[in-house]
Parts: sequence; structure tokens; C-alpha cells
Amino acid sequence: MRELAARLEVNPNTVAAAYRTLRERGVIETAGRRGSRVRPRPASTPRGSLRIEAPPGVRDLGEGNPDPALLPSLGPALAAAAAIDAGHPGLYGEVSVVPEFAAYARGAMDADGVPEGPVVVTSGALDAIERVLAAHLRPGDAVAVEDPGWGSVLDLVPALGLRAVPVGVDDDGPLVADVERALRAGARALVVTDRAQNPTGACVSGRRVGELKAVLARHPDVLLIEDDHGHAIVDLPLHPLAGTTDHWAFVRSAAKAYGPDLRVAVLTGDAVTVDRVAGRQRLGPGWVSRLLQRAVLHLWTSDAVDTAAVARSYAERRDALVHALAERGVVARGRSGMNVWVPVSDETGAIARLLHAGWAVAPGARFRMAAPQAVRLTVSPLTAADIGPLADAVAAAAGPARPVTYG
Repeated sequence: MRELAARLEVNPNTVAAAYRTLRERGVIETAGRRGSRVRPRPASTPRGSLRIEAPPGVRDLGEGNPDPALLPSLGPALAAAAAIDAGHPGLYGEVSVVPEFAAYARGAMDADGVPEGPVVVTSGALDAIERVLAAHLRPGDAVAVEDPGWGSVLDLVPALGLRAVPVGVDDDGPLVADVERALRAGARALVVTDRAQNPTGACVSGRRVGELKAVLARHPDVLLIEDDHGHAIVDLPLHPLAGTTDHWAFVRSAAKAYGPDLRVAVLTGDAVTVDRVAGRQRLGPGWVSRLLQRAVLHLWTSDAVDTAAVARSYAERRDALVHALAERGVVARGRSGMNVWVPVSDETGAIARLLHAGWAVAPGARFRMAAPQAVRLTVSPLTAADIGPLADAVAAAAGPARPVTYG
């Protein structure tokens, strides 16, 4: 900065301010002692744009959507919500969270061991994560994120002017050594997916949660954010980390089990975090539609979704594909949820060969920072008859695979 200031004949503070503005607007990214560099694409350009369009006749396994056949009809739920609204129309100045919705959501989290905390409602899990990060962090702060991990989070962090620090993942969740390293290096926040991790299917185990809690206990000032989007589509138990640090947030959305267009997620956390999120929300959208809250509450309480059957259906398809790939010498990950992660030596080539064979998959680049190349397959569109032909195509496209350690 001093050299540039001398060359331009301006004050070094002016150069520092310019760098700060460029970083906050997502034009450049800072890599510690390695300096600053222009980003390869704008921070607001989503990784989802790295998609493979499925031409006619090609099966699309890349979108990551739930199986529509497993989603409930929203008609009865919306009608029930509208009937309540007819008797008591929602108006300005009313509570932002429907009391019955909050009570039911809080009871479900209590049953899963999530610590006590107030409840707010956000427009999906990503909205909650963004609001929590913005409530505590400033541009330039580092955030430890899973790698491979949810592409939307990997996009969100730099878009907020924050710096993403990759943390490796295995079947049991974030790698303890990587988390320790990131926090010691100054990461101000850690984002963890509890179950059905996208894209690897990781699920934080009981043993791993104990190890991670021990690390977090040594860094009580770190902001912890947990994403439990796999609730109601996974039959593995929840092992929450919440409450280990001074500031924490736990997010649970309705998208995967009840419908992506229901932009409703439950957020709880420590009192300061929830109060900041709720306060900022009041200055923006105000609240998430109480009609939608009542519709989701109706879905919860009417047993519109057989969650055990949904979890079993995804597990059967996922496990069958992982097993079929293993029989063909291909290593794949998929402990929970609706995705299977397949390491490959040549991501572009594998995608092209699979497309030629009639299968469109998601490029691993949408989910990776430093992790090895791979492709993601969503099992939602698959039937039992699809497993063999798909496994044959993946084996031919990927070639012999070696076990891969992420991180």
C-alpha cells in the first residue's frame, strides 16, 4: 500500500480506503500474507451458475431438488391458514412469529437437545445464516466453512465481504484438526451442517460432536452457526453443538421435507444473536408471512409427511447407489440425505462422459474450495431400476477411484 501511495502521490490512508471498498464490494479478495488479488468472478455471481443443462433425453441429477412424490400437497395447509386469516386478518403491529408455530418448533428442538433460546422465523436457511453473520461480523473477518460444502454458503461469505477459510469434511462432519487450525488462525465464525451435508451427505456423529465441542470450548468468542436442513428427511439422530460458544445460532428449514417454495426456517440461538436478527428483520421485510407460518404448522401437526418413510426412501436410493458404485470399484460418499459425492480425477471429463451416457450431474466446482475434484449426484429422481445403469455410467466416466481424504 505504501508503494502504491508513493507511485500515485496520495496518502497511504487513501489507498487503504480504496482497498477496503474493493474488498467490501467483492471485487478483490485478501489472502493474508499472500496479498490481495482480483476475484475470478464477482462475489454476487452464484456458484449455481456452474450447472450442466440437461438436453432432451438426459436424466437430470444435478439440480438437488427433493422428490416431488415425497412432498405433501400444500392445498389443505394453505386453506387452513387462510381460514384462520379470514377470522383474524394479519395486520401491521402484530407479533412477527405465530405463538403456536414458535411453541411447536421450540418443542421439537427441545426434544433434539437444542439448548433453550428464543425463536424467530426467516425466509429459508440461507436467509438465517446471512442475518446471523451480518449481526456479528464485519467485512474482512474470516469464516470457517465446510469444504466441500453448500455452494450458497461459499457464495454468501465473500458477498458479505467476509473471507472463507476451508475446513475439510468426512462422513462424521467437519475435521477436528481443520476446525482447530481455522479458529487458531483467527476465524471469527464456524458454519456446520448437522445432517445431510450438501454435497457429501456427512452427518455429525456423537463422537465427533464431543471432539468439536472441546475445540469450541477453547474459543468461546467464535460465532457458531448450525444448519439442520436435513430435519425430517434423515433418520440419523441430531448431535447439536449449540450452546458451546457465547454466540450461537441453530437453523431448521422446511424446504427439503415440505417444499422448497415454503420459504420458512426456524432460527434459535443466544438472546443477543436472536435479538439482533429480529431487530434488523423489522427494519427490512418486517416478518415472514404468518400465513406461511400457519401453513407449515398445519403440515407439522397434521402429519402430512411420514418423515420416517421419506428418510427411508432417500436412504434406500442413496445406499443402493453407493453400494453399486463400490462393487464397480468407485469410492463414493453419502451417509445421509439425498446426495452422493463421487471423487474423480478429471471433473470436466467425467461430466462430459456422463452427459454423453444420458446423465447430467452437478460439477464439484460448485461446492469446492481446496477439496479434490468430484461430482455430485442427487438420488431424488432415481428408481431402483436406475441404480445399475447409472453406476455403470459413473464407473466408466470416473475410472478407478482412490479413497480421498477431504481437507
